[in-house]
Amino acid sequence: MQSSQTNSYPASIRKLESGNLILVGMMGSGKTTMGRLLAKHLGKTFIDSDEEIQKRTGVTIQHIFDVEGEAGFRQRETVVLYDLVQQDNLVLATGGGAILSEQNRAMLQQNGIVIYLKTGVPDLLQRTRHDRNRPLLQTGDPYAKLTELHQQRDPLYQQVADVVIQSGKQSVHALMLRLVDEIGLFRKNSA
Repeated sequence: MQSSQTNSYPASIRKLESGNLILVGMMGSGKTTMGRLLAKHLGKTFIDSDEEIQKRTGVTIQHIFDVEGEAGFRQRETVVLYDLVQQDNLVLATGGGAILSEQNRAMLQQNGIVIYLKTGVPDLLQRTRHDRNRPLLQTGDPYAKLTELHQQRDPLYQQVADVVIQSGKQSVHALMLRLVDEIGLFRKNSA
């Protein structure tokens, strides 16, 4: 696990005062599971940005990808993220590709503490191999696709993250408690 890692951007007042915790990481890294647990533990509201997109459009992410392509989905994602980060005391689980947009990265960094749940490709494959609701993995070689996506996205996750924590084999509860400690350290070091 990497300890609290501050990025090169100064902590904005909104970043800390919003009370928002924003989870980033690859599909299958545990953002939704961890987000729900973290929100419950800290008494915050939990929102999954992909679930919010589906709620607003009335269709699945797969359907949006099929009809509008990835570019159309990413535009919808940016609009939803913009709306969500205006709220306070939120634990927000973002979609794995949310950080691809420079605009999204800036938005996330300015409106909450960004937590990167870093997960290795073998673990990601294990967690996603039976999930048919992940459009980017509907390929003949999901391992190769996950490896490609991880290589592309890991530097961007690192760039936006205030806290980087390895999500591996430990229990979700133990990881959540470590994460609460790391968030506390980040807040203390940013004050």
